[in-house]
Order: sequence, then structure tokens, then C-alpha cells
Amino acid sequence: MSILHKAKDYVENLFKDKLSSVYFYHNFIHTTFAVQKAEEIMEHTEVSAEDREKVLLALWFHDVGFTDCNAEGHEERSAVIMKEFLAGENRSDEYVDVVAKLILSTEKYHQPQNLLEEIMKDADFSHFSSPFYSDSAEALRKEWELTGGMCFSNTEWNELNIDFLKNKHRYFTEYAKENWEPLKMKNVKKLEKKLSKSDKKDKSNKDDSESKKDTKSDRSVDTLFRVTLNNHTRLSDIADSKANILLSVNAIIISVCLSVLVPKLDTPKNAHLIIPTFFLLVSSVLTIIFAILSTKPNVTKTKFTQQDITDRKVNLLFFGNFNQMLFNDFNDSMKDLLKDRDYIYDSMIKDLYFLGKVLDRKYRLLSITYQIFMAGIIISVLSFAYAFLSL
Repeated sequence: MSILHKAKDYVENLFKDKLSSVYFYHNFIHTTFAVQKAEEIMEHTEVSAEDREKVLLALWFHDVGFTDCNAEGHEERSAVIMKEFLAGENRSDEYVDVVAKLILSTEKYHQPQNLLEEIMKDADFSHFSSPFYSDSAEALRKEWELTGGMCFSNTEWNELNIDFLKNKHRYFTEYAKENWEPLKMKNVKKLEKKLSKSDKKDKSNKDDSESKKDTKSDRSVDTLFRVTLNNHTRLSDIADSKANILLSVNAIIISVCLSVLVPKLDTPKNAHLIIPTFFLLVSSVLTIIFAILSTKPNVTKTKFTQQDITDRKVNLLFFGNFNQMLFNDFNDSMKDLLKDRDYIYDSMIKDLYFLGKVLDRKYRLLSITYQIFMAGIIISVLSFAYAFLSL
């Protein structure tokens, strides 16, 4: 297993075991996104294989310090955890020091000193140009509120983000300047529109303090649901992407076996290749089966009566339920749902729960798929080696 795969697994388990649930932004999803964006930059930038590995390794570890401390000084703690990880990986002191400096370069106001640090900075702030920027910003807002007690009104938050994006942040690599800067400015324009609407709303509600408290409470709950649903969706996309990679790789293996190896097995001199080829084909077929199962939609349909709808026992947000209803019944039920905030939250909680169950099944099957693929490749290679040595 490569050092990057080991790092990914180590960081994922570390976040799962030690990271507080209040970190809505600085978590494994943000880390994975930053790594993917760094790979995107380096596909269009001349970087050596060793430097590429250093950058990706630093990005996997750049936020793990949040598992032991708050935002202040987390980069230093992240570098320490990275060094502990690399202690048994046979890497030189110079290599470790470079990776540590790359982690420290992600400090908010640090000015990059070389190309690798520029890639680190751009990847870490790549969400500024993302279509999901609004969700990421709300996740960070909620995180600051829960970890540092920093609460912002809509106007204050939008002003803070606009000022940072326009006046304090810039992309450094040529690829990011050309491709991400225009997308970032689109997000700035969206924020400016929100600010304009927020100003009008604040003026109309400035004399109603109780209404403000309710709005703030609703916003926090809405943010919680939106961020959690977005995280679930991203996790599902990551799982599907991994399954598709395995499907493609094993489809190629099977096609090569059927076109190259199998036609040669009917001659006596190639009899020693029958068993290794069999192992390779079986492992590839099993991998494909489990990869398909992990991506296969699992739509449950629940039978219910009109009384169940009246008693609010049916989740109207799930299409597997409401597709059985007549439009008029669905229309009336949804209007009833929209009138009751608690009913809406109950429905969203059910939706989150069952989406989590689907994700759990998907990742369990994906884990089995990787184990089958890894075991099949190892056994097949050993079988081919034994077959040739026994000649």
C-alpha cells in the first residue's frame, strides 16, 4: 500500500475517532476535497512525482490538529501528528521537514514561498470557487459559533466573507488564477446579492427582537440539516466514484484475460496458466458484483393508509412514499406539512436517518469490494509466479 493510501486511512480513522462533531467544516470531507483539488492543479502544473507526494501527504494531515486543539495553532499540531505517522515509513529528515513546512504554509495569512506552498494554499481555499461555497461557508459559521462562541448576523457574515474574498484572498498558481478566480468572483456576486436582501430584512425586523431569536434558531437548525445532507451527498458521491474505478479496472482485466490468456489455455504447454487465470477472473468478477451492489439504488416502498398520512406517520419527503399517492392527496398533505415546523423537522430527521442507513450499506459493501480486489490481485500474482517457477 502506498504512503498516500496509508495516510488517507490514518487520517480518516483519526477524524472518526477523535474529531468533535462540532467541526462542521474542518473535517474529513474538507480534507478529501482539498486533496482532490491539489491533484487537479498538479495535473496542469509541472511537478515531480516526489513533490506531488509531499503536497498530497501534507494536505491529508493539514487539519488533523483539530483533533487535539482548537483553530489556534492547529497547523503546528498537525505537523507533529504527521511526523509521528512518518516515523516508521523510512522517510528522510529532509523529506519530513518539507512536508511539515507545507502543512504550516496553510496558516490563514501565510504568504507562500514556492510553487508547492502555492499549490497548498490554493487547494486549501479551493472551496471559494466551488458551487457549494454557500454550504461550506455556513458550515464554517456554525463551527465558529459552537467552538468559539462567535455569532454573526446574516449581514455581518456576508460582509465578512465579501471582504475576505475580495481584499484578503488571492489564488497563486496559474491554473487557479485562470480557472478558479472567475468562479470565486461569481460567488462574491451571490454574496453581495444576499447582503442586499439581508439589509432589507434586518431593517424590517429591527424592532422585533423576539422574531430575531426565532429566526436565528431556525437558521441554526436549517444550517444543521443543510450541511449534514450536503456531507451525506458528498460521501455518497465519493463512494460511487471509488466503485466506478473498481468497475472500470476489473472490466479491463476481464477483457484482457478473455482476449489474451483464455484462448491460449487449450494448448498443453500453457496448462500451468489455467489456475492463476481462474483466480484472476473470479476475483475480478466478484469485485464487479460487489461494486455494482454498492452503487445499486435501494429504494424501499412502504405501504400506508390515508389514516397514516393524517397521523403523520409517512415521510412525504421520500419519493418512494409519495409516488403512490394521488396528486391531490399529496398536495394537501404537503400543505399541511409546510404549516407545521415540527412536522417538517420530523420528516427531515427521518430522511437523514434512512440516508445514513443507505450510506452505511454502501460503504460496507465498498470495503468488502476493496478487500476482494486486493486479495484477488495478490493471490493471482502469487499463482502466476508459482506457475512459472514450477516449470
